[in-house]
Amino acid sequence: MSLGRALLLGFIAGATIVIGMPIGRLRRPYVALKVVLNGIAVGILLFLVWDVFSAAWEPIEAALVASHDGTGGVGPILGYGALFALGLGGGMLVLVAYDRRMKRTPPQVPGVGPGAQSVHEQTHGFAASSPAQRLAVLIAVGIGLHNFAEGLAIGQASSGGEIALATMLVVGFALHNATEGFGIVAPLAGDLDSGGEPRRPSWTFLLLLALIGGGPTFLGTALGFRFTSEPVSVLFLTLAAGSIIYVIAQLLGVAARARRNDLLCYGLLIGLLAGFATDAIITAAGV
Repeated sequence: MSLGRALLLGFIAGATIVIGMPIGRLRRPYVALKVVLNGIAVGILLFLVWDVFSAAWEPIEAALVASHDGTGGVGPILGYGALFALGLGGGMLVLVAYDRRMKRTPPQVPGVGPGAQSVHEQTHGFAASSPAQRLAVLIAVGIGLHNFAEGLAIGQASSGGEIALATMLVVGFALHNATEGFGIVAPLAGDLDSGGEPRRPSWTFLLLLALIGGGPTFLGTALGFRFTSEPVSVLFLTLAAGSIIYVIAQLLGVAARARRNDLLCYGLLIGLLAGFATDAIITAAGV
């Protein structure tokens, strides 16, 4: 398979993330719907954590087995273990630092104080974005790291001439990414400003979220087509796991304020089942 066709497959797999984006523009959804959407987002992300850890742990487990059988040394165990810890810690702590910096940035009032921003700059400056918008970006970053690893798998299958496998991977990942889009925009549904009015994200912002979350699938395909690297895969998978765990903690905090654990659990169940259902298609490809 040519590089061009492989990149087309990677684009298709990542582009379906836009399917869930319109949910973020709901004006005033019922409180129950907002809680369920948050639950679905958490369920999808919980599944992704399991999926990512399963893939990232495989090289370490293989190294441990080889060491036990006498066919391998301690080096691979320590190397992969260090990458695992580095990626997991980096994925969590970088987002912690980013979120704290955003929260410390004081809002600027137009025409007041040195370096005051104009209304236009205040509206469009990312530092002045709402907590829901910042959370959506964090979710997109975590999912994007995960999708980069998925793109690596597509690129590797394509470069090896395994057309059937690559096609099945694309179908599975495309369905997978469609559900991830709902997870990204769930915090945006019903976002309100300080006056209690609906804050609807622009289509440009939603497309940016889709690019952050789905674009790495395309980039991973391009890289995976050229060469394969298990250490690189482990690093990106654990970076994704760390960032997703941090985002889950944030989403659970938002959901807890609604005090509707029953609806949260319904959403969790839907999200988990959606994740496993789409993963079943990928597993059917023999991966």
